[in-house]
Amino acid sequence: MNLFSRFFSSKLSIEIDEIKKNKIPLHVAVIMDGNGRWASRRGLPRIAGHREGVKALKRTVEYCSQIGVKYLTAYSFSSENWNRPKKEVSALMDLFYETVAVELNEMKEKGVRIFLIGDRDLVPVKVLNRFIEAEKQTQDNKKINLSIAFNYGSRQEIVNAVRQVCKKANNKEITPQEITEDYFSSILYTSSLPDPDLLIRTSGEFRISNFLLWQIAYSELYFTKTLWPDFGEEEFLKAISEYQQRNRRFGKI
Repeated sequence: MNLFSRFFSSKLSIEIDEIKKNKIPLHVAVIMDGNGRWASRRGLPRIAGHREGVKALKRTVEYCSQIGVKYLTAYSFSSENWNRPKKEVSALMDLFYETVAVELNEMKEKGVRIFLIGDRDLVPVKVLNRFIEAEKQTQDNKKINLSIAFNYGSRQEIVNAVRQVCKKANNKEITPQEITEDYFSSILYTSSLPDPDLLIRTSGEFRISNFLLWQIAYSELYFTKTLWPDFGEEEFLKAISEYQQRNRRFGKI
């Protein structure tokens, strides 16, 4: 490590110490956008960008763990992503499969609990089984909860929940008065998670892209032009610092 790197690392360490003195979001959600553009700008295949994106997610898990964030939800594969070219989708499935295998032991050692949120029906069996195994092996970890949104679409999630409610109502298992916001939240894919305090989207796009539409009703939103593979500690701390400066009123004065 050269002199500049030591200075930069030391500066960030000081910033982390300052960040930890203020309110820390309990739950951070990230839309990890820009992998393909990162690769294209370097003349690389898109899958190379996705591989770098995995490294960025691993770094972000570490940053969250360092400052005390307890929940991190990553939008890794949407229900609309199946419409991408078959070659890319196949490469992504292979990447998910190998990544879980390679990273699992380290995640276990670092106290990361892993679980999958989304519609599991279309997930290839070998990929789903690997995720299920990761869930089982990390279920007792308490340092940080990492939720992987995989084959996830928020509209789909809400429609599925409405179908459940209708079925229960038709069977007279629930009355209209019992259908509250808390009840509805309890039948979503994210039922075991608190709502996100902070949503981060990379790559300069200003869209939510069908992600956690119900859950982010009062989340703080942070957008950055940084492409996801380049998302590092400095950008993460900027997002947390900005969150700490906002006044969350939840509809109150």
